Amino acid sequence: MITVKVPGYKILQIKYLVLDFNGTLALDGKILPGVKEILNTLAQDIEIHVLTADTFGQAQSQLKDVCCKPLIIPLENQDMAKLNFVKNLGTDYTACIGNGQNDHLMLKESALGIAVILKESAAVLTVMSADIVCTSILSALELFTNPLRLTATLRL
Repeated sequence: MITVKVPGYKILQIKYLVLDFNGTLALDGKILPGVKEILNTLAQDIEIHVLTADTFGQAQSQLKDVCCKPLIIPLENQDMAKLNFVKNLGTDYTACIGNGQNDHLMLKESALGIAVILKESAAVLTVMSADIVCTSILSALELFTNPLRLTATLRL
C-alpha cells in the first residue's frame, strides 16, 4: 500500500492502481518505453490492473512481462464496466489513470483519478473528472514512486 497524507485534502491509501491501456500505457497497441519497468517497481507495493477493449489485439502480449492483471472488457458500456470494476476493488483504495471518455467514471469515483494527455489526446469529460492531469504516463506513474509530488500538487 502507498499512503500519502495531503494537507487540507485527504489521506490517500492506495492499494490498487487501475489503468487504461491504449492511449494511456500504449500508443497504437504498443506499450510506451519505460512503462514496463516502472509498473514492475510499483507492483511491489500495490496491485495493478489494466482494463482494455484491446482495440489493436496486442494488450496481452505487450503486458506479458509486466506484473499486472490485464482484463479485456466488452466493447459495449465500457465506462460502466470500468466503474464497476473499481467499485468492486474499493473506490477508497483505488487510483485510476486513463485518457478516454470511457475512463471518466472510474477517475471521478476513485480515491485518486489521473488523466493523461498523450499523442492519442484525452477526452474533455475525463480531464474534468480527474484530480490530476499529466502529459506523460511516466510522470503520472512517478507520482506513486515519489509521493511527495502528490502532496505538492493536491495540498490546499
